[in-house]
Amino acid sequence: MRTLVSYVESGLVQISTAYGQQQEGSKVVPRSKYVEIRPEKPDTPEKAKWPEFKTCKYTAEAIIADGIDKGEGRKVCTEPSCPVHHPKKQQSKADATAKADREKERKEAALANATGIRLLQTIVAAVPVRLMKRDLLFIAEQMLTLLDEKRVEMVARNRSIRAKQGESAAKLLIAFLRNAEESAVGKLIVEVVILLSARTQNDGGKVLRAAAQAYKVDTDAVALKVKQEFAAKERANAAKKGSAKVEPKPVKKAKAA
Repeated sequence: MRTLVSYVESGLVQISTAYGQQQEGSKVVPRSKYVEIRPEKPDTPEKAKWPEFKTCKYTAEAIIADGIDKGEGRKVCTEPSCPVHHPKKQQSKADATAKADREKERKEAALANATGIRLLQTIVAAVPVRLMKRDLLFIAEQMLTLLDEKRVEMVARNRSIRAKQGESAAKLLIAFLRNAEESAVGKLIVEVVILLSARTQNDGGKVLRAAAQAYKVDTDAVALKVKQEFAAKERANAAKKGSAKVEPKPVKKAKAA
Protein backbone atom coordinates (compact mmCIF):
# COMPACT_ATOMS: atom_id res chain seq x y z
CA MET A 1 0.00 0.00 0.00
CA ARG A 2 1.36 3.40 -1.00
CA THR A 3 2.09 5.85 1.80
CA LEU A 4 1.12 9.52 1.92
CA VAL A 5 4.74 10.47 1.23
CA SER A 6 4.84 8.33 -1.92
CA TYR A 7 1.65 9.96 -3.19
CA VAL A 8 3.08 13.43 -2.58
CA GLU A 9 6.34 12.52 -4.26
CA SER A 10 4.44 11.27 -7.32
CA GLY A 11 3.15 14.80 -8.00
CA LEU A 12 -0.48 14.22 -7.08
CA VAL A 13 -2.61 17.21 -6.09
CA GLN A 14 -2.73 17.52 -2.32
CA ILE A 15 -6.18 18.31 -0.98
CA SER A 16 -7.82 18.83 2.38
CA THR A 17 -11.32 17.84 3.50
CA ALA A 18 -11.37 20.91 5.73
CA TYR A 19 -12.80 24.23 4.49
CA GLY A 20 -10.46 26.42 6.53
CA GLN A 21 -7.62 28.44 5.05
CA GLN A 22 -4.31 26.60 4.78
CA GLN A 23 -1.07 27.92 6.19
CA GLU A 24 0.91 30.33 4.04
CA GLY A 25 3.15 28.47 1.58
CA SER A 26 1.17 25.21 1.89
CA LYS A 27 0.50 23.23 -1.27
CA VAL A 28 -2.62 21.64 0.17
CA VAL A 29 -5.83 22.78 -1.55
CA PRO A 30 -8.70 23.43 0.92
CA ARG A 31 -12.17 21.94 0.34
CA SER A 32 -13.61 25.23 -0.88
CA LYS A 33 -11.09 25.37 -3.75
CA TYR A 34 -11.89 22.12 -5.54
CA VAL A 35 -14.76 19.90 -6.71
CA GLU A 36 -14.48 16.18 -5.98
CA ILE A 37 -15.48 13.91 -8.86
CA ARG A 38 -17.71 11.10 -7.62
CA PRO A 39 -16.50 7.62 -8.78
CA GLU A 40 -19.98 6.02 -8.90
CA LYS A 41 -22.47 6.63 -11.67
CA PRO A 42 -25.54 8.79 -10.99
CA ASP A 43 -28.70 6.79 -10.28
CA THR A 44 -31.16 9.48 -11.39
CA PRO A 45 -31.35 11.86 -14.38
CA GLU A 46 -31.26 14.80 -11.98
CA LYS A 47 -27.99 13.66 -10.38
CA ALA A 48 -26.46 13.23 -13.86
CA LYS A 49 -26.63 17.02 -14.18
CA TRP A 50 -24.66 17.61 -10.97
CA PRO A 51 -21.05 18.85 -11.47
CA GLU A 52 -19.60 16.18 -9.16
CA PHE A 53 -20.74 13.44 -11.55
CA LYS A 54 -18.98 15.02 -14.55
CA THR A 55 -15.38 15.05 -15.68
CA CYS A 56 -13.56 17.84 -17.50
CA LYS A 57 -10.19 18.51 -19.11
CA TYR A 58 -8.91 19.78 -15.76
CA THR A 59 -9.75 16.56 -13.85
CA ALA A 60 -6.66 15.40 -11.91
CA GLU A 61 -5.64 12.68 -9.48
CA ALA A 62 -5.36 13.92 -5.89
CA ILE A 63 -4.59 12.66 -2.43
CA ILE A 64 -6.11 13.76 0.85
CA ALA A 65 -3.15 15.25 2.71
CA ASP A 66 -5.17 16.77 5.54
CA GLY A 67 -8.46 15.97 7.26
CA ILE A 68 -10.78 12.94 7.19
CA ASP A 69 -9.71 9.93 5.09
CA LYS A 70 -6.13 11.18 5.03
CA GLY A 71 -3.98 9.24 2.57
CA GLU A 72 -6.84 8.23 0.29
CA GLY A 73 -6.95 9.14 -3.40
CA ARG A 74 -9.57 11.23 -5.12
CA LYS A 75 -10.31 12.77 -8.53
CA VAL A 76 -10.79 16.51 -8.39
CA CYS A 77 -11.06 19.70 -10.44
CA THR A 78 -9.18 22.63 -8.97
CA GLU A 79 -9.52 24.98 -11.96
CA PRO A 80 -11.67 28.03 -10.97
CA SER A 81 -12.38 28.89 -14.63
CA CYS A 82 -13.80 25.43 -15.43
CA PRO A 83 -17.24 25.89 -17.04
CA VAL A 84 -18.29 22.36 -15.96
CA HIS A 85 -17.53 22.50 -12.25
CA HIS A 86 -17.74 26.25 -11.67
CA PRO A 87 -20.61 27.38 -13.97
CA LYS A 88 -21.93 29.92 -11.47
CA LYS A 89 -18.58 31.66 -11.31
CA GLN A 90 -18.41 31.76 -15.10
CA GLN A 91 -21.93 33.18 -15.31
CA SER A 92 -21.12 35.76 -12.66
CA LYS A 93 -18.02 36.75 -14.60
CA ALA A 94 -20.04 37.05 -17.84
CA ASP A 95 -22.70 39.10 -16.04
CA ALA A 96 -20.04 41.38 -14.62
CA THR A 97 -18.51 41.86 -18.08
CA ALA A 98 -21.91 42.61 -19.63
CA LYS A 99 -22.67 45.04 -16.83
CA ALA A 100 -19.34 46.78 -17.35
CA ASP A 101 -20.01 47.02 -21.10
CA ARG A 102 -23.45 48.52 -20.50
CA GLU A 103 -22.03 51.02 -18.05
CA LYS A 104 -19.35 51.97 -20.56
CA GLU A 105 -21.96 52.48 -23.30
CA ARG A 106 -24.10 54.54 -20.93
CA LYS A 107 -21.18 56.80 -20.03
CA GLU A 108 -20.20 57.21 -23.69
CA ALA A 109 -23.78 58.08 -24.66
CA ALA A 110 -24.08 60.55 -21.79
CA LEU A 111 -20.76 62.15 -22.75
CA ALA A 112 -21.76 62.41 -26.43
CA ASN A 113 -25.14 63.90 -25.50
CA ALA A 114 -23.61 66.44 -23.13
CA THR A 115 -20.98 67.36 -25.73
CA GLY A 116 -23.67 67.86 -28.39
CA ILE A 117 -25.73 70.10 -26.09
CA ARG A 118 -22.70 72.15 -25.11
CA LEU A 119 -21.66 72.50 -28.75
CA LEU A 120 -25.16 73.67 -29.69
CA GLN A 121 -25.15 76.20 -26.86
CA THR A 122 -21.75 77.51 -27.97
CA ILE A 123 -22.91 77.85 -31.58
CA VAL A 124 -26.07 79.71 -30.55
CA ALA A 125 -24.02 82.04 -28.36
CA ALA A 126 -21.84 82.87 -31.38
CA VAL A 127 -24.84 83.96 -33.49
CA PRO A 128 -24.77 87.78 -33.87
CA VAL A 129 -27.60 90.05 -32.71
CA ARG A 130 -28.53 90.78 -36.31
CA LEU A 131 -28.31 87.83 -38.64
CA MET A 132 -25.98 88.41 -41.54
CA LYS A 133 -26.27 86.86 -44.97
CA ARG A 134 -23.92 84.01 -44.07
CA ASP A 135 -26.26 83.09 -41.18
CA LEU A 136 -29.37 83.28 -43.34
CA LEU A 137 -27.67 81.33 -46.12
CA PHE A 138 -26.67 78.57 -43.69
CA ILE A 139 -30.25 78.30 -42.39
CA ALA A 140 -31.73 78.27 -45.90
CA GLU A 141 -29.36 75.58 -47.21
CA GLN A 142 -29.98 73.31 -44.23
CA MET A 143 -33.75 73.72 -44.44
CA LEU A 144 -33.89 73.01 -48.16
CA THR A 145 -32.53 69.53 -47.48
CA LEU A 146 -35.65 68.81 -45.39
CA LEU A 147 -38.02 69.42 -48.29
CA ASP A 148 -39.00 66.72 -50.75
CA GLU A 149 -38.14 67.15 -54.43
CA LYS A 150 -41.65 68.29 -55.39
CA ARG A 151 -41.67 71.16 -52.89
CA VAL A 152 -38.11 72.18 -53.78
CA GLU A 153 -39.17 72.49 -57.41
CA MET A 154 -42.16 74.59 -56.32
CA VAL A 155 -39.92 76.97 -54.34
CA ALA A 156 -37.64 77.23 -57.37
CA ARG A 157 -40.55 78.00 -59.73
CA ASN A 158 -41.67 80.78 -57.39
CA ARG A 159 -38.35 82.42 -58.26
CA SER A 160 -38.61 81.66 -61.99
CA ILE A 161 -36.04 78.89 -61.69
CA ARG A 162 -36.79 75.75 -63.70
CA ALA A 163 -34.47 72.77 -63.67
CA LYS A 164 -33.72 71.20 -67.02
CA GLN A 165 -33.31 67.49 -67.63
CA GLY A 166 -30.53 66.17 -65.38
CA GLU A 167 -30.30 69.36 -63.28
CA SER A 168 -30.98 69.62 -59.53
CA ALA A 169 -33.50 72.24 -58.47
CA ALA A 170 -31.91 72.35 -55.01
CA LYS A 171 -28.44 73.14 -56.42
CA LEU A 172 -29.89 75.83 -58.68
CA LEU A 173 -31.68 77.36 -55.69
CA ILE A 174 -28.52 77.39 -53.58
CA ALA A 175 -26.57 79.04 -56.40
CA PHE A 176 -29.34 81.61 -56.72
CA LEU A 177 -29.30 82.35 -52.97
CA ARG A 178 -25.53 82.87 -52.83
CA ASN A 179 -25.86 85.70 -55.34
CA ALA A 180 -29.13 87.11 -53.98
CA GLU A 181 -29.78 89.89 -51.48
CA GLU A 182 -30.33 89.15 -47.79
CA SER A 183 -34.02 89.93 -48.15
CA ALA A 184 -34.42 87.24 -50.84
CA VAL A 185 -32.75 84.66 -48.58
CA GLY A 186 -34.99 85.66 -45.67
CA LYS A 187 -38.13 85.33 -47.81
CA LEU A 188 -37.10 81.84 -48.89
CA ILE A 189 -36.54 80.82 -45.26
CA VAL A 190 -40.06 81.94 -44.33
CA GLU A 191 -41.49 80.06 -47.31
CA VAL A 192 -39.66 76.84 -46.43
CA VAL A 193 -40.70 77.12 -42.76
CA ILE A 194 -44.35 77.37 -43.83
CA LEU A 195 -44.03 74.33 -46.11
CA LEU A 196 -42.30 72.25 -43.44
CA SER A 197 -44.81 73.26 -40.76
CA ALA A 198 -47.72 72.42 -43.05
CA ARG A 199 -46.27 68.98 -43.72
CA THR A 200 -45.59 68.32 -40.02
CA GLN A 201 -48.97 69.54 -38.76
CA ASN A 202 -50.83 68.09 -41.76
CA ASP A 203 -52.90 71.30 -41.94
CA GLY A 204 -51.57 73.71 -44.56
CA GLY A 205 -54.51 76.08 -44.22
CA LYS A 206 -53.91 76.63 -40.51
CA VAL A 207 -50.22 77.32 -41.04
CA LEU A 208 -50.94 79.76 -43.89
CA ARG A 209 -53.46 81.65 -41.76
CA ALA A 210 -50.95 81.91 -38.92
CA ALA A 211 -48.26 83.20 -41.31
CA ALA A 212 -50.69 85.69 -42.89
CA GLN A 213 -51.57 87.03 -39.46
CA ALA A 214 -47.89 87.36 -38.50
CA TYR A 215 -47.09 89.35 -41.67
CA LYS A 216 -50.42 91.22 -41.74
CA VAL A 217 -51.59 89.79 -45.05
CA ASP A 218 -55.28 90.20 -45.98
CA THR A 219 -56.31 86.62 -46.76
CA ASP A 220 -59.77 87.66 -48.05
CA ALA A 221 -58.26 90.10 -50.54
CA VAL A 222 -55.83 87.44 -51.80
CA ALA A 223 -58.62 84.88 -52.13
CA LEU A 224 -60.81 87.37 -54.04
CA LYS A 225 -57.99 88.24 -56.45
CA VAL A 226 -57.29 84.58 -57.20
CA LYS A 227 -61.01 83.99 -57.76
CA GLN A 228 -61.17 86.90 -60.23
CA GLU A 229 -58.13 85.61 -62.11
CA PHE A 230 -59.70 82.16 -62.44
CA ALA A 231 -62.94 83.70 -63.71
CA ALA A 232 -61.09 85.81 -66.27
CA LYS A 233 -59.18 82.76 -67.45
CA GLU A 234 -62.39 80.78 -67.86
CA ARG A 235 -63.98 83.61 -69.88
CA ALA A 236 -60.93 83.77 -72.12
CA ASN A 237 -61.02 80.01 -72.70
CA ALA A 238 -64.75 80.16 -73.46
CA ALA A 239 -64.20 82.99 -75.95
CA LYS A 240 -61.51 80.98 -77.74
CA LYS A 241 -63.81 77.98 -78.02
CA GLY A 242 -66.68 80.17 -79.35
CA SER A 243 -64.55 81.81 -82.05
CA ALA A 244 -63.33 78.44 -83.19
CA LYS A 245 -66.92 77.17 -83.77
CA VAL A 246 -68.06 80.20 -85.91
CA GLU A 247 -66.85 79.64 -89.51
CA PRO A 248 -66.93 82.51 -92.07
CA LYS A 249 -69.52 82.14 -94.93
CA PRO A 250 -68.11 81.84 -98.48
CA VAL A 251 -68.54 84.98 -100.69
CA LYS A 252 -70.73 84.37 -103.78
CA LYS A 253 -69.50 85.71 -107.13
CA ALA A 254 -71.86 88.12 -109.01
CA LYS A 255 -73.43 86.78 -112.25
CA ALA A 256 -72.25 88.31 -115.51
CA ALA A 257 -74.66 90.79 -117.04
